[in-house]
Amino acid sequence: MRRLPNQGQIRPKVSTMPRKKTEAAAFLDIYKLVVEKKRLEEELGGMDQRRQLICDRLAVLENQIATLEQSVEQLRAGEGDRPSLPDRPTSAEPRRTTYETFTLDY
Repeated sequence: MRRLPNQGQIRPKVSTMPRKKTEAAAFLDIYKLVVEKKRLEEELGGMDQRRQLICDRLAVLENQIATLEQSVEQLRAGEGDRPSLPDRPTSAEPRRTTYETFTLDY
C-alpha cells in the first residue's frame, strides 16, 4: 500500500541523477518549474470554479429551506382548517380478515 505524502506541502519533483552545473541544466530546471507553475495555476482555477459551484448550490439550498419553512408556518397557522380524520370503528373485537392461501410449484 502506498503512503500518501503530507497534504500540508506540495513537494517538487526530484531528479534521480544529479546533473552537472551547466547552462542546459539550468534551463531544464527553469522549464520544470514553469511547467509545475502552470499546472498549479490550472489546478487553482479548477478549485475556484468548484468553490463557485458549491457556493451557488448552497444559496439554492438556503432559498429552498426558507421556502419550506414558510410553508410549514402557513400549515401550522391553518391547522384548524384541516379536515378531520374519519372515526375508527369502536368495536371491542378487532376485525378479522380471512385470506385464501394457495401454493405454487415450480
